[in-house]
Amino acid sequence: MAIMTILPPGWRTLGQTLLLTAGLASASLSFGLDRPEGRVILTVSGDISETNMGDTAVFDHAMLEALDGRVTVTSTPWHDQQMTFEGPLARALLEAVGAEEGERVRAIALNDYEVSIPVEDFYAYDVILATHANGSRMSVREHGPVFVIYPFDAHPELNQETIYSRSAWQVNRLIID
Repeated sequence: MAIMTILPPGWRTLGQTLLLTAGLASASLSFGLDRPEGRVILTVSGDISETNMGDTAVFDHAMLEALDGRVTVTSTPWHDQQMTFEGPLARALLEAVGAEEGERVRAIALNDYEVSIPVEDFYAYDVILATHANGSRMSVREHGPVFVIYPFDAHPELNQETIYSRSAWQVNRLIID
């Protein structure tokens, strides 16, 4: 602001405009993610470097669908038949939010169920954050908006209670620790 006081009166508006423009440009550069255009379904916070709303990263369906994804066909303990799940790879989301230092992800559901998932799971297996099941977007009633899905059929060692408990559904928040 000291620079503003030495400018001639006619230049004050131009100086303010330049400073404001420079400030907005640097502020927009700090947001590595687009802002959601639709309803926010997932909020990511914690040890992340890319944000789009304060110190969090928020995602709508379109933003999640834009991430590298996967279709996983697998049986689960919660369904009577093999299911086809679709959604972004969990590791793609971690990369999008710049979660390079985190060791664990706390997945929190709409009912406040919370589970801690080792980040290494996301790199050892093609864990997805499923938003669709059998071709349809998952509603809350159908385990949505986000269901953490491991590829159970492709990796029989995943068929154990510890992993089942990490497969949280109705997830709407992730905290990177």
